Amino acid sequence: MIDEFHRIKRLPPYVFAEVNAMKAAARAAGDDIIDFGMGNPDSPTPKHIVDKLCETVRDPKTHRYSQSRGIPGLRKALAGYYGQRFGVDLDPEREVVVTLGSKEGLANLAMAITSPGDVVLVPNPSYPIHHFGFIIAGAAIRSLPAMVSTEDERAGFMAALERAVHHSIPKPVALVLNFPSNPTAQVVDLAFLTRIADFCRAHDIFIMSDIAYAEIYFDGSPPPSILEVPGAKDIAVEFSSLSKTYSMPGWRIGFAAGNARLIAALARIKSYLDYGAFTPVQVAATAALNGPQDCVDEIRDVYRVRRDVLVDGLAAAGWAIPSPPATMFAWAPIPPAFRHLGSLKFSKLLLREAKVAVAPGLGFGEYGDDHVRIALVENLHRTRQALRNIKAFMKDAARHGGQAPGRTATG
Repeated sequence: MIDEFHRIKRLPPYVFAEVNAMKAAARAAGDDIIDFGMGNPDSPTPKHIVDKLCETVRDPKTHRYSQSRGIPGLRKALAGYYGQRFGVDLDPEREVVVTLGSKEGLANLAMAITSPGDVVLVPNPSYPIHHFGFIIAGAAIRSLPAMVSTEDERAGFMAALERAVHHSIPKPVALVLNFPSNPTAQVVDLAFLTRIADFCRAHDIFIMSDIAYAEIYFDGSPPPSILEVPGAKDIAVEFSSLSKTYSMPGWRIGFAAGNARLIAALARIKSYLDYGAFTPVQVAATAALNGPQDCVDEIRDVYRVRRDVLVDGLAAAGWAIPSPPATMFAWAPIPPAFRHLGSLKFSKLLLREAKVAVAPGLGFGEYGDDHVRIALVENLHRTRQALRNIKAFMKDAARHGGQAPGRTATG
């Protein structure tokens, strides 16, 4: 049995697998499923990036093993991005490493720095690798509040952070942050990141920051980097990715940047595990960072329009959800009539009756079970079709097991 293996025992059944299996069965039966489940960008990679890949791959010299840490030009390009975007100086030799996407980078750094029984602090709900990268490495996870939109919520987060330091045995070794957040789409300002960084420096806690969605924002100022905080490089490393910014999810290119000691640990682990991404992919990624950036504005605008159509359409259907200020996701409270079902049953019901797939919030942590995540990955025609299906579903809520307002699950 697969669950007899020690590390596998710590991994629960993948919540999304049940919805994925239903989705596959429905499609096999001929149903047209509109899929908002996986955050898989549907826009093509910008032409100049693809052209650079094609040009480079024709050179046989690029077909050999690459460099595990990433080719020098790409590391310099990432350092240049940080300098221009955040005003942060990075040494591309000591403070940058190229990863096979931010997910691989975080998981490998977790393996590099975690001893069995170490305590790691992770917001709940959160992207699964933020928890399970450290769980696979043998850590114990302590959950922190994920919602930090208001000053009261931010104060609650800091209070929970302080309790974790004083009441965890052993003391926490690391904190995971993700702003803009997947799945909650929350953003924070530099002042809040400064409070967190100052606290962690005072208590010798590493920070693992995931900013994969830093360029997919719609409202207000561009999201900040933890590395902008003076002294943050003493404790922090940050993971980024080209997947969403340049619509390059299948290319599997990401980065880790920041604290030289943590970067060295990650580079050493990677030297045993991989030879780096295919060189032409790295050259094309360099072209993405160094080249024209109007494509990023265009990708951002695509998600903004989809967001507005989705949020307005759901409101018209009787399902009010917050408008996400960033990311390619909406974090949607389950409609009150269906909240008693929980996110997995509701997701299955929506798939079966409305032919619309979403991600159950339970898959991001137990405190996400009253939400579903909706990815903005269908075009406007398909999105409007989904909204019509959902509107019909909501009108017939009672037949689908919905409850009238104020009714209890047993009433």
